[in-house]
Amino acid sequence: MKKIVYIFLAFCLFSFSSCDWVSEPTPGVTQLSDYFVSGQACIYNVNANYVPLAWEYNKTYYSEWFIGDVMSDDALKGGQNISDMAAAYELENFKSNADNEIAEDFYKAQYEGIARCNLSLHYIPTVECDSDMNEALKERLLGECYFLRAYYYFRLVRTFGGVPLTLGIENDDSQWNRVRESAETIYTQIISDLEAAESRLWNKSQTGGPDMGRATKGAAQAMLVKVNMYRHNYAEAKKWGDKFLEEQATEYSLVPDFASNFTIAGENNAESIFEIQYANEGTSDFSPGNGATRGTFTTVLTRSRSTNMGDEGWGFNKPTWNLYNEYEKKDSLRRNATIILLDADHLGDQDTYLGTSFLNRKTGLYNADGTGYTYKNAHNTRGVLNNKQIRLADLYLLYAEACEETGDVTNATFYLNEVRNRAGLDPYPGYTFEINGEEVTSPTLKEAIRHERRMELAMEGHRWFDLCRWGVAYEVMTAYMAQESPEAKAEMQPFKKGIHELLPIPNRECQLNSLLIQNNGY
Repeated sequence: MKKIVYIFLAFCLFSFSSCDWVSEPTPGVTQLSDYFVSGQACIYNVNANYVPLAWEYNKTYYSEWFIGDVMSDDALKGGQNISDMAAAYELENFKSNADNEIAEDFYKAQYEGIARCNLSLHYIPTVECDSDMNEALKERLLGECYFLRAYYYFRLVRTFGGVPLTLGIENDDSQWNRVRESAETIYTQIISDLEAAESRLWNKSQTGGPDMGRATKGAAQAMLVKVNMYRHNYAEAKKWGDKFLEEQATEYSLVPDFASNFTIAGENNAESIFEIQYANEGTSDFSPGNGATRGTFTTVLTRSRSTNMGDEGWGFNKPTWNLYNEYEKKDSLRRNATIILLDADHLGDQDTYLGTSFLNRKTGLYNADGTGYTYKNAHNTRGVLNNKQIRLADLYLLYAEACEETGDVTNATFYLNEVRNRAGLDPYPGYTFEINGEEVTSPTLKEAIRHERRMELAMEGHRWFDLCRWGVAYEVMTAYMAQESPEAKAEMQPFKKGIHELLPIPNRECQLNSLLIQNNGY
């Protein structure tokens, strides 16, 4: 027995004195600190932070226009029939519940982007400058991370309201069990991040060539205008608009041809402030899970289903008659660049959805006569066309709105008319238009700006968020539903004020985080 005890004690002594290898890193495992050791690594890491912006497919398709267009009076879901993409049908008709797959996949993608930005913001400051990254570039890379984190949170807060706020690296599940912050808290953080970005980012003219498409100082300033408009802080929005117009005067301009904004040649043009970049990739894998492609699904999703048009589309995001009818008679340039109404020779049986046969021209790369496509995708379901998130016309109209709200009628009118002049239209106040079939003969400046935003930015994913930001979603959607086609009205649920302005927090997220409280009414 003593011999056994002695052997055991000897083994223990040997273990404590000789087994330092137990604490050594596991061979073949790379630590994060091992990755962030060079400027090139930092550049690659920041590149990856942009990627979740481009994601559109996981368990279902979840492009942001399913919310921004389809939930509004601008568009119907489309597709083969009402059963085609049930999650989009629920959004379109305000029948969503907490299991809506579009809401869930969209929610998760934004947090993936946030997590990537948090990682960069933690490690990049510790990396020494080298031949690939000087101090100025290092600051720009950090500015891009601040901008992107703000952008991801902005997409979340205007869709779901207040959400959990995370600014660090989450290494285990317990760190993610956190409460929802108020929408105001999230907006405050967004503003802070955008200001941190604005002070570090470069102007667009300094980020050309291979850096084209990166966040710029102008993009941060434009977002500071937009986010403050969502906070109804009009004076602050105007302040940032003034700064943008002064400092970015030579960086951006309205392009003469409105329709050219929605062509491949018009990508990253003089009017573009920020857009999601896509590549022409013919080897994309079609499978569940984000990140399977560098191309966009939007092109094929919104093209015609008719074989007469090339048999390449799925017919989603169909403009409404309500949108078509609000265009002024003289506004054919923008209307025809936005909406296609197929003629009898090209209309297929599957192109009519709930009484509407329109197509969204802005994303389909159609020929001038609307009878085919100007561009053949390298992959049968992946397109190359970038998604313009902020154009100068958008900024002009936001600035006009901020000026109107703060009593600066001169500038409000001037920038409203800048947009109208490019479209070949009469200046304010010398025109009338129709809303829901009712003629507005003497529009107020506020009414004129809101009308202009709808016409200028139609089918670009802005309308629903504008209606909610203005606090008029209930009134507008109720009036719209009343005059829709009988087929469409038969599917619609009444809009519930104070509920349907936000999407439900995904049920799966509530199961993972017991501290989450669901939005009202879901």
